[in-house]
Amino acid sequence: MDCVQAWLKSPSCILIGEGPGYLPALSALARNGKISGGMVHDARIAAICLHHAVRELWTADRDFSRFEGLRVTNPLVAHQNG
Repeated sequence: MDCVQAWLKSPSCILIGEGPGYLPALSALARNGKISGGMVHDARIAAICLHHAVRELWTADRDFSRFEGLRVTNPLVAHQNG
């Protein structure tokens, strides 16, 4: 929990969440990605990111690659420049 508190104290930390216009974004992602069941939670996260102009999500969860407009980077995989 100390780590989370340190992140929250950072001046570059901005908390994001659902806001006006979020629901249509979620509906479009769910419809276009043919999302149902447990994947709805992933669609919620993707919609919140896109709604706040977050274009890259760092996660090891491959399911996020289904959401158009959101680039997914797995921080646990080494990437080579080239």
